[in-house]
Amino acid sequence: MKVVILAGGFGTRISEESHLKPKPMIEIGEMPILWHIMKTYSAQGFNEFIICAGYKQHVIKEWFADYFLHTSDVTFDFTSENSVVIHNKRTEPWKVTVVDTGLNTMTGGRLKRVRDYLKNEPFMLTYGDAVGDVNLKELLKFHKSHGKLATLSVYNFGQKKGVLDIEKDGSVKAFREKSDLDGDLINIGFMVLEPSVLDYIDGDSMSLEREPMERLVAKGELMSFTHKGYWQCMDTLREKQQIEQLWNSGKAPWKIWED
Repeated sequence: MKVVILAGGFGTRISEESHLKPKPMIEIGEMPILWHIMKTYSAQGFNEFIICAGYKQHVIKEWFADYFLHTSDVTFDFTSENSVVIHNKRTEPWKVTVVDTGLNTMTGGRLKRVRDYLKNEPFMLTYGDAVGDVNLKELLKFHKSHGKLATLSVYNFGQKKGVLDIEKDGSVKAFREKSDLDGDLINIGFMVLEPSVLDYIDGDSMSLEREPMERLVAKGELMSFTHKGYWQCMDTLREKQQIEQLWNSGKAPWKIWED
């Protein structure tokens, strides 16, 4: 099953780094967060990727073009035939298609632009700026079980501290620790979609999260898969630093692969 990753936005909220590169190419522990996302999928058996690029899309293409050399030992022989010999290659078992989906295209439009690469088959979709330890096989199993057109993963990104239950008159009914029922469940990507979902997208100016999702909801074709593990987006420099600190500590929850 192919995995589509949305990687074309401007990343304006983390402009300290995104003015030089697309947000998915901002590094966590010397590797782009895009690499971390792909490693999470690959560790669970998903190795074919379609990258929806846009802003500074050449940076993504050049990184993958050089990845083979960067992860292998290389001999450059300038003495005779100017040959290059690759030793001990350590690349991933990936097939990666990087598609320029336009500079100002919205998320729905980007997805629709890669339709020809999806071959009218079900596919996975996620965002190129967040990491998590989502159980992708359970997600796929759930999607197949309900028979609807779309499944998105949701996460409780709510309260971090004690919670007050308050009556309308202002009296405190209870003070307790945070539970899974507190806070809002948000869309964190890690979706499974049937190919007909693309018919709900009208063009480049359409955000996937607006009209297409609303249409799916109206028809009863959108389901949610609740993720209760770790998830973190990288919208700001502070969030980037939080993710990197976890990685550098050797305790990154999303690192489910062996070195």
